[in-house]
Amino acid sequence: MNNPELINKTIQFVKKKLENAEGGHDWFHIERVYKNSILIAKEEKCDEIVVKLGALLHDIADSKFHNGDETVGPKIAREFLESEGVSEEIILAVIHIIENISFKGGNFDKKVTSKELEIVQDADRLDAIGAIGIARTFNYGGFKNRQLYNPEILPNLSMSKEEYKNSDSPTLNHFYEKLLLLKDKMNTETGKKIAQERHLYMETFLEQFHLEWNGER
Repeated sequence: MNNPELINKTIQFVKKKLENAEGGHDWFHIERVYKNSILIAKEEKCDEIVVKLGALLHDIADSKFHNGDETVGPKIAREFLESEGVSEEIILAVIHIIENISFKGGNFDKKVTSKELEIVQDADRLDAIGAIGIARTFNYGGFKNRQLYNPEILPNLSMSKEEYKNSDSPTLNHFYEKLLLLKDKMNTETGKKIAQERHLYMETFLEQFHLEWNGER
């Protein structure tokens, strides 16, 4: 199977699989990550087909929506790719991306990587910050029925992976526990450049939020 045909089949598979997904983790999130991955990949030496497939399949079964089970996504991706006759080498590279792309909390150190993972990870993180990142954060907070903000509940910057996964703190805390940390965790020069602008936008939003909360503006 040639690459364009495989990519098109993967797009249709992902669209169908995520047609009822939560708004911040739906097909449009995948599409944005896919486009960002292609943009970043232009400046990097990488396996383009692995980047494209990794971007399209990276959230095929986000563990947040499967009781924390991190094995569901890789399993679904493997079954699909095998059904399309994709080589084991490419399948393993794509699964490597799916298994290692997620932010695990502020104290998690990355131990394994690849250029393809770095590209898709940057693309995914870019979609978590800036204007869209803000929208996605509050959309998910509403989906989980969390408080917008509670001044008495301070952000926890020293969470373990399990504490991060199980946290139900107010939505605004997520900016300090994750989103504002992402700028300095970007892997590629393109990712770093785009992240800088989006980071500044979030800082402006948070300043305005606190001024309005406190009745100062």
